Amino acid sequence: MTILIAYDGSANSRTAIEVAAKHLTPQPVVVLTVWEPLLVQLRKYPIAAPALVTDDSGEWGALAEQQAKEGAELAVAAGFTDVSHRAVADDESIWKTIVDVADQLDASMIVFGSRGLSTVRSVLLGSVSNHVLHHTRRPTLVVPPPAS
Repeated sequence: MTILIAYDGSANSRTAIEVAAKHLTPQPVVVLTVWEPLLVQLRKYPIAAPALVTDDSGEWGALAEQQAKEGAELAVAAGFTDVSHRAVADDESIWKTIVDVADQLDASMIVFGSRGLSTVRSVLLGSVSNHVLHHTRRPTLVVPPPAS
């Protein structure tokens, strides 16, 4: 059994790691960072002159790998012992990539932090947590932002 922790480098994802370590029994953990290659972003949000933009996937992939490693180090510091990390390029949507990786790992649980968006902002921007919750059949722990 493996716990999948989605990590984007935010304070909320750090809080999710800490909460998971405090409340879940020790299991292997995979810290996942999903990144969007520039070409995927252009497909989602076309610009006037896409031919002028170069594909910088190598740089973004390296940054995502570094971020996933940072999340794994935080998980070890929080008390998890069997921790690995992955950086995965998103081909369609971040939430779908998280669900797909959880399925590949046969994860016992998915953990991630919530951004705490208002209802209006969540509707306008979409919500990764909402989509994961509605498209996975796995237990999911969504950790809200800490009280200010």
